[in-house]
Amino acid sequence: MNKGLAKILAETEKVSVHGGHSGQFCQHAQDDLENIVKAYVDQGFAWVGITEHIPPLSDEMRYPDEAEANLSADFLQQRFSQYFELGRELQKKYADKIELLLAFEIETYSGAGDYVNSLINQFQPDYLVGSLHHVNGIGIDYSRDFYQQALTKAGNIKQLYCDYFDSQYQMMKEFKPAVVAHFDLIRAFDPGYLSTLAEPDIIEKVERNLDYIADNKLIMDFNLRGFDKGLEQYPSLSILKKAITKGIAIVPGDDSHGVKSVGRNYDQGLTVLANLGVSLQWQKPALISY
Repeated sequence: MNKGLAKILAETEKVSVHGGHSGQFCQHAQDDLENIVKAYVDQGFAWVGITEHIPPLSDEMRYPDEAEANLSADFLQQRFSQYFELGRELQKKYADKIELLLAFEIETYSGAGDYVNSLINQFQPDYLVGSLHHVNGIGIDYSRDFYQQALTKAGNIKQLYCDYFDSQYQMMKEFKPAVVAHFDLIRAFDPGYLSTLAEPDIIEKVERNLDYIADNKLIMDFNLRGFDKGLEQYPSLSILKKAITKGIAIVPGDDSHGVKSVGRNYDQGLTVLANLGVSLQWQKPALISY
């Protein structure tokens, strides 16, 4: 790393717009939430969005690890209340060390719209992270087997991507989440994603969704977790370059799932952004007014 880049990285405010999943409230994460907050403090983060997944609407929509652990949707919904209670306590406890924003990562599947609105009314999060982990009701990032099921239901890879980006567009129009998470997560188990993303019909949908983000001044989560999986970050470079030309605010999200993944891949990600000329003056999520 050259000295100029090292200086830029050292002087740039450290933030995460999408982080803080903990083993306390997420079956596929590790460690207690407070220890994760302490890790952010220790690493000198200025502000962090704690963005736990919402609980499933029903037993049928549980993640496989939740079902295997025999955790009911009712139990997970009750546990989510504990997440907000503890999160608000930690906001106050560490207010002199770090600015914590308490949010949640929504899901998008049939019947989820009214459910998400009920959670917003009940818990009044600081902001929303708009995510898609399901296409046509099937999880697309949990395992290759589930991805294959979603692909089979869609009929072909092009249709799967089109369905994903159409669902993402509808989600953004319905909720206008301050942050759009891992924009192209649909490529998680597609080894040929570069050519798939180059399909004209898919490019058209990507452009439409990016225009919506730009027009509504939403934040694009520059999600660093992709590096853990031997991939690019989310979004991939071709989409990232389109977002930059549209003036979209791009902000790092470490998508941490435990103490060890707090801030992981951060310098690698910032190097990508700095080399592309992205502004490193981070936009904060617009807080929901109640």
